[in-house]
Amino acid sequence: MGTSDVQAPTLTYQLMTMCMIRDGDRVLLLNRPSSKGFPGYIAPGGKVDFPESLTEAAIREVYEETGLRVTDLAFKGVDEYVVPATGFRYIVFNYLATRFEGELLTHPPEGELHWISLDEIDQVPMQPWFRRRFPLFFEPGTFEISIVWDEEKQEPIAEKIKQLG
Repeated sequence: MGTSDVQAPTLTYQLMTMCMIRDGDRVLLLNRPSSKGFPGYIAPGGKVDFPESLTEAAIREVYEETGLRVTDLAFKGVDEYVVPATGFRYIVFNYLATRFEGELLTHPPEGELHWISLDEIDQVPMQPWFRRRFPLFFEPGTFEISIVWDEEKQEPIAEKIKQLG
């Protein structure tokens, strides 16, 4: 069988956003329960609905998950996971917001909301991928994280983190 006989996987993409909300020396994080996936503390975010823009999605997701309306978003970087065996690419567009208005939801849908001091962030339980990404929101410029994933072995084939600009 020649290489031309090998069927390449159909490429699929999932676009997501994440928005870190900073107020002085603290950030707003969700404490997600295991039932929601990705348990632990995480910034608000979620899927980009067609045909909304990336920033519209980030603003909408923050509002749905927190009750806050963020403004003046700063694009901070891209985090992508690529699974060659299945042709799947998961891309997260990351933002930082330092201006917002509104009241926090009393019963947020994705988990409890907590303002966490940046001095205490190391004591907060997080997924390893989010802990790795967390400080990049506060660095100058933008970042790019690229993970090539081996679905069978459930481990990375390659990982790159670049600070840009």
